[in-house]
Amino acid sequence: MTFPCRSLAMAVVAMAAVSGPLAVSSAQARSAAEITAEGRHALHRLEAREPRSRFFASHAKAVLVFPSIFKAGLVFGGESGNGVLLINGRPAGFYNLSGGTWGLQVGAEKFSYAVFFMNDSALRYLRKSGGFAAGTGPSIAVINKGAGAEANTTTITKDVYAFPFNEKGLMADLTLQGTKISPIHPH
Repeated sequence: MTFPCRSLAMAVVAMAAVSGPLAVSSAQARSAAEITAEGRHALHRLEAREPRSRFFASHAKAVLVFPSIFKAGLVFGGESGNGVLLINGRPAGFYNLSGGTWGLQVGAEKFSYAVFFMNDSALRYLRKSGGFAAGTGPSIAVINKGAGAEANTTTITKDVYAFPFNEKGLMADLTLQGTKISPIHPH
């Protein structure tokens, strides 16, 4: 009975090895207009489904939306996706989210991320540093579906809040650990 698990595991590894570079190159081939439209649409979906996100959006200096991130792994994993930085609803830059992990993991997943920059210093860090790696620079809190915390002006203590959403697939971990956000220049 271990044969199907090995086959699944081998398929996931093969998919991650082949899809990782392809996902990045095909994502980079999308135009700025396409990334912007997909980013705005993804943010509207999040705001329609998650009331707390509307509060963060209304108080954020900028929102970095990654409408489609692909993540796959079996012990070693990777993720990648492109997004748009929106300031007052207008595109102000384009970024790639990519990362690698290792540890107890298996599966593949497609999801979206909205990253809310709550103050000028966090936004300035993103723009002046040429991106950032999670765990360096501004303080980041990942808000998941299970978190029951109320969002209000007295509870906003972090520089950046990230919402993973639209999860499809089977993967156990939706964090920003091991993730790098870098500027890109789509066509």
